[in-house]
Amino acid sequence: MFEKIISKSPEDAPAPRQAPQAPAAASSEAPAKAAPVASSASAGGQRNILSNDVHIKGSVKFTNDLLVDGRIEGEISSEGALTVAENAHIKAEISTKSVVIYGKVHGNIVCTDRIEIKASAEMVGDVKAGTLSIEPGAVFVGKSEVGTPSSSAPKKGSSSPQGNPKKQQGNDSSKDKDVARASAS
Repeated sequence: MFEKIISKSPEDAPAPRQAPQAPAAASSEAPAKAAPVASSASAGGQRNILSNDVHIKGSVKFTNDLLVDGRIEGEISSEGALTVAENAHIKAEISTKSVVIYGKVHGNIVCTDRIEIKASAEMVGDVKAGTLSIEPGAVFVGKSEVGTPSSSAPKKGSSSPQGNPKKQQGNDSSKDKDVARASAS
């Protein structure tokens, strides 16, 4: 069910692929072939793989990279990179360094680095990341918060160029607007 691949040198690492391949029928190598290989290895060179016959309900935590081709329901958290393969179905709140999605994710994602939603992906939920990439053909339903605002942006509650007139007591907001217009002229 779990397979850990440890690469001691860059020459030992498999060649990166751009798109995932269909899994081979009844092959013990199917999980490795069914999912895309990340273009960069983590600092430790480790990649954890959850194959397509794995179904987890609960909390998943990992250190380096995780490739999921099965099902996860619950929560995923890591300082590493998560790759969601084409056969994967994830219903979870995700908090990682980066996420690459080829399969289905239903839940919110918060990444410190980047989120990539590939053409075969279905993402339903809100995302927050430093950068966001969505390929044509991908399904994304939700809100996105990308990047960090500059410090020169106006803050909430700052005074308007018209000044800050005092509002009169009462429930009628149209009277308050009239007072603001009158004091600004």
